[in-house]
Amino acid sequence: MTAIAFAGALEIGLIFALVALGVFISFRVINFPDLTVDGSFPLGGAVVATALVMGWHPMLATLAAFVAGALSGLVTGWLHVKLKIMQLLAGILMMIALYSINLRVMGKPNEPLLNTPTIFQLLPLDFIPEPWGTAVVLLVLTLLIKFALDWYFASESGLAMRATGGNARMTRAVGVSTDRLSLAALALSNGIVAVAGALFAQSQGGADVSMGIGTIVIGLAAVIIGETILPGRTIAIATLGCIVGAVLYRMLIALGLNSDFIGLKAQDLNLVTAVLVAVALVLPASRRYLVRRFTRAGGVRKEASTC
Repeated sequence: MTAIAFAGALEIGLIFALVALGVFISFRVINFPDLTVDGSFPLGGAVVATALVMGWHPMLATLAAFVAGALSGLVTGWLHVKLKIMQLLAGILMMIALYSINLRVMGKPNEPLLNTPTIFQLLPLDFIPEPWGTAVVLLVLTLLIKFALDWYFASESGLAMRATGGNARMTRAVGVSTDRLSLAALALSNGIVAVAGALFAQSQGGADVSMGIGTIVIGLAAVIIGETILPGRTIAIATLGCIVGAVLYRMLIALGLNSDFIGLKAQDLNLVTAVLVAVALVLPASRRYLVRRFTRAGGVRKEASTC
């Protein structure tokens, strides 16, 4: 794999690390299977592309993408909390609605960013070799968001949010509003995913209404791979695992698509994604099975030696 291909895979991996962090909040922290992600990711791209074309500052446009994504998460939570629509169906309804909303925001299926200043041109990065400038900016932004989440989930409000996903009934028993925390978690989750979509649009030179297809699968794969590689009970390890899992996931895909030995092509991307997700799902159970097997074998040998 060439340096340019490696740098490109690192860029996409860091962007989807933000998606993984958002998915981690909904799926792991509050135990909410939220499919809004497939709509909030392109929503962030649509908002930032439209704002940049209108002459907005890149930072302000990216912030607007976060607000738009947070609002979409709030609506999903409202459908579940207030209207009592089941979690999966609430996410699906919002995902479908966001397709039309994204078309409304851009006014067309795609919005190119030709000769438009983006967030990656704000910092003087001339001292960094050409293929790596964007990756450095993405790494800094991703780590800043990761550390901010670590700090928040260690605070009183963050601990209450984690307790909501762990045992909602017990959390309500001590006087905590689990509905309000669920709404906040979904807003935060989809806001971060929308920021990822905004960064993706700026790095790729445009936004497209269909660029969010399969985002939830990629986010889940990154979370699961990260948990397999870096198992741990602390939030800091879990968020780091999301970043490592997303980068490793994109590296594996790039390696497969750029390897002449394997012979994969661009149209095999979804197949590679499905295989990697399946492997990531099987690995934790396989590891537990092997641990039990070796532990049992060690116990048997110990008993035999005692006799």
